Amino acid sequence: MDKQEMLKQIDNVIAAGPFKDTWESLCAYTPPEWYAGAKFGIFIHWGVYSVPAFGSEWYPRNMYVQGSPEYEHHLKTYGKHKEFGYKDFIPRFKAEKFDPAEWMDLFKKSGAKYIMPVAEHHDGFAMYDCSFSKWNSVHMGPKRDVVGELKREADRAGIVFSVSFHRAEHCWFFNGGCKYESDVTDSAYEDFYEKQQTDVLGENTHDIYSAPPGREHCEDWLVRICELADTYQPQIVWFDWWIHNTGWKPYLKKFAAYYYNRARSWGKGVAINYKYNAYVYGSAVFDVERGQLAEIRPRLWQTDTAAAKNSWGYTENNDFKNPVDIVCDLVDIVSKNGVLLLNIGPRPDGSITGEDRRILLSVGEWLDKNGEGIYDTTYWQQFGEGPTKIIEGAFKDVEREPFTPQDFRFTYKNGVLYAFVMKFPKDGKIAVPSLGSGLAAVGTGAFDIVSVRLLGYSNRVSFARDRSALSITVEGSIQTEYPVGFAIQLN
Repeated sequence: MDKQEMLKQIDNVIAAGPFKDTWESLCAYTPPEWYAGAKFGIFIHWGVYSVPAFGSEWYPRNMYVQGSPEYEHHLKTYGKHKEFGYKDFIPRFKAEKFDPAEWMDLFKKSGAKYIMPVAEHHDGFAMYDCSFSKWNSVHMGPKRDVVGELKREADRAGIVFSVSFHRAEHCWFFNGGCKYESDVTDSAYEDFYEKQQTDVLGENTHDIYSAPPGREHCEDWLVRICELADTYQPQIVWFDWWIHNTGWKPYLKKFAAYYYNRARSWGKGVAINYKYNAYVYGSAVFDVERGQLAEIRPRLWQTDTAAAKNSWGYTENNDFKNPVDIVCDLVDIVSKNGVLLLNIGPRPDGSITGEDRRILLSVGEWLDKNGEGIYDTTYWQQFGEGPTKIIEGAFKDVEREPFTPQDFRFTYKNGVLYAFVMKFPKDGKIAVPSLGSGLAAVGTGAFDIVSVRLLGYSNRVSFARDRSALSITVEGSIQTEYPVGFAIQLN
């Protein structure tokens, strides 16, 4: 099917289905129950950019930006950009150790309920069998359908399959290479690099106010993402930030209507992830990159963040987070009606680093003990209490002060309130003021506490409650830096 035939098919599906390409129609969408209950997923940034393993997954862009560390590194390591450009990394991307079944076993142990490989990053190299470009992992590099193989193994493991698609930014991603002699301006490779948009305001600013994408690029984006959806039936499609440029609005609505209609025929609950104001409230699922929200958001939302602080893709010098901090983020996010999507970056040979593996297994061990208070829960009347404040917004993931024994987060399920103390006190004595009998009767309705049970440990627990607080005492020692959960049976 060529592009024009695909565009016609898209219009026909929208015309025949209940969802139309209008905000009014798309706001009839509701997030699927499986997604609201999943709480934890794995993002996978893996592509050609893992080969240079320098800087970050933005190496493809920055290697052409004169004066950048990536530019200088590239000249020193690989030579002039005309002689060795980004495309020349593709033969080195061999994935010889890629074992999707082994990956899935690890993801299962991590407690993840869904996975999200990058189907195509800004670099324009598709990790799937794309009909509209030869520059993909089936025809070049690994010569394997990476997305297809991961979907097959995810289905076998009972893990929900989803994808991210970053092609929107491709039309300006390599434009630094247009300022001097490089392979970006070589007509022999225009089908890969595309005709680069160079009139973007500030050159490095790609926001709602910058020059909109051209129609050809937008239509190319639309047919590719619709084909991707049809072929692999992902249950989430994630988009990066630049789709909030106003030029994308008609195409975003078309894709959503097409995808939601297709999902009805598949019998699957699906979602679209967006940032900023790309989709209107209620038409898709809001996503915060490397950040959180300060309060409960009544409609389901998601944080996407990475195990490494400095990069989403593999580099030789990744600075990894402490898994304790990641678990704390997970608990905080879930308490506010959110879901955590945690990224790892495999090596170019397809192996997963020891650091990524350690983090995933640590999160999985904690979830094995505490998953009752995470999976399939909803938010409580308040997200929690305590002195430690979350700085709201994107790219704030390392700006939080450490939690204290006075910090609590709450979740709720079927008459049980789950309270997590974010830093377990050494003496085992816990006081939760907001669950005292005095405050419980004000505004939110009175409730009685029947029992308190410790999650994941066999220690005996006693409790007492007065107007000032719910007091819990844990007998014996618990040596952990992770949040500790309690199941509080209400009446």
